[in-house]
Amino acid sequence: MNELQQEEVVCNKIEVAYQIIEKKWVCLIINSLMDMPKRFSEINSVIPELSKRMLTERLKELEDYGIVLRNVISDRPIRSEYSLTTKGHDLGVALQAVESWAKKWG
Repeated sequence: MNELQQEEVVCNKIEVAYQIIEKKWVCLIINSLMDMPKRFSEINSVIPELSKRMLTERLKELEDYGIVLRNVISDRPIRSEYSLTTKGHDLGVALQAVESWAKKWG
């Protein structure tokens, strides 16, 4: 692969990253999962303005990107818990720099 092709691959990866984080609620969902796994209702209570329909949609998208992992807990009642994958946690760490900037300048 020549240098130009390598630059195109890097640009494509950066574009995908921005497409992920530019979606409304994504950064807040990732932030809510940084400290520990949470159930759907716990995420929804941390971000009350986020509708359940939109939360479901965003969690599914984040699962598809390999950022969030859905773990079904088979105890009664059956419930799901969401956590960040290593990829998701690394993205959360990167987003913390934006949070620091927002606290300073926002």
